[in-house]
Order: sequence, then structure tokens, then C-alpha cells
Amino acid sequence: QVQLVESGGGLVQAGGSLRLSCAASARTFSNYPMGWFRQAPGKEREFVAAFTWTGSSTYAFSVKGRFTISRDNAKNTVYLQMNSLKPEDTAVYYCAASRSTYISESYYRTQETYSYWGQGTQVTVSS
Repeated sequence: QVQLVESGGGLVQAGGSLRLSCAASARTFSNYPMGWFRQAPGKEREFVAAFTWTGSSTYAFSVKGRFTISRDNAKNTVYLQMNSLKPEDTAVYYCAASRSTYISESYYRTQETYSYWGQGTQVTVSS
């Protein structure tokens, strides 16, 4: 069982930055592919960014070039650095851990690949 706790959300003006953190309780954290998803009001949860089982990163088109996923395995933590934020980035952001060993990046863009989820952290971007 892996428990995930997100933090770092808040209110920011458009053009600003935030860094989200996700702390994991896993003895072999480095073995888990990790992802970030988000859900805006009235919309379905969508993929944002992920580390695959091979360690490569993949991003949604809407955030590529603005968001960066990183991880510190010594701290059992994955981060999402969000720059140049837009009002449409407003959502609850969730981190997730996968037990998958798929190589293809496409698997990590789908929620079903992930077995463990955090409770989410709210990000609000004002215009």
C-alpha cells in the first residue's frame, strides 16, 4: 500500500508559478512510475505529467514547456513545477503512483494505469 499526500496548492495570479509536492510512503519509491492529473470543476480528470517506468517524462500538450515534473527518490517525493500559469490551469491536482512496468508513454497518460492516488490539492489561477 502506498499513501500519497499532495501539498503546495494555492491562489496565484495568471503568469505566476507554483510548485506542488507529493510525498509518498513507499519503501521502494524509486520503482514507482508517478503521475500528476487534474480535475477542473464540471470536467473529467485529465492527465498532466508523468514519469514512466523507464524514467522518461511525458506531458500533456496543454502544459508542455510550462510545467516540469521531477522527483527526489531520497525524499520519496515527486514535484510539479508550474510556470506561466493560466486561469484554465485552475483545478484540483492529484498525484498518483503506478505499479506498471509498461514502457510506452501512452499508458501513463491514462488513469487506469495508476493504483494509488492522493487526496488532491487545489490550484486557483486568477486572471
